[in-house]
Amino acid sequence: MRLWLWLLLLAVQLAALHGSSVLQQTPGEKVALTNTVVSLFCEAKTSQSTRIYWLRQRQTPSTDSHYEFLAVVDSMKTPVYGKNVKQEKLNVSQVATQSVLTLGSVQPAHSGVYFCMTIGTPELTFGKGTQLTVVDVLPTTAKPTTKSTPKKIRCRPPSPVTRKGLPCGPLTLGLLVTVAVILLVSLGVAIHLYCQRRRSRIRFMKQLHK
Repeated sequence: MRLWLWLLLLAVQLAALHGSSVLQQTPGEKVALTNTVVSLFCEAKTSQSTRIYWLRQRQTPSTDSHYEFLAVVDSMKTPVYGKNVKQEKLNVSQVATQSVLTLGSVQPAHSGVYFCMTIGTPELTFGKGTQLTVVDVLPTTAKPTTKSTPKKIRCRPPSPVTRKGLPCGPLTLGLLVTVAVILLVSLGVAIHLYCQRRRSRIRFMKQLHK
């Protein structure tokens, strides 16, 4: 690797990790399927054309994280790639102040945080980074829960109560009256016989004492 690239990587390791509004990097987060193509964009909000470098951070961002130089377009409009970068898997282009990094046939090993960067005097300016996650199957979104509409309760009229016993008709009333008369007559006869027996007993007792 060229000496200036080694110096560049060393400078990046010592740079502060913060996003800048000067470099607008999109998207901020990307989930891609394996073997698909992913494009990352970075635009420098400056009046002059500047070189935009692309780097990858495989670990969680920290002051000790390792940055891997990927690519840059030099002053001759020629792409310059990092040492272990396969050009058939990665392409970089820049028009004016906008740079596009295209990853072809991405794999899970390509997951990480991708940064665009410019070199100033004396500071380094970073984009806010793109978190790329390469998966074999995209996560499914949970279906929104639907509230079930409560069923309306219909009040049914009470069913007619079936009365047990004989129906109340003229024939039934006649039978009841007849039975009542018979009972009264029987009661009268019984009382009459009781009274006769009592009188006969009283007479017998009077005759016995004479």
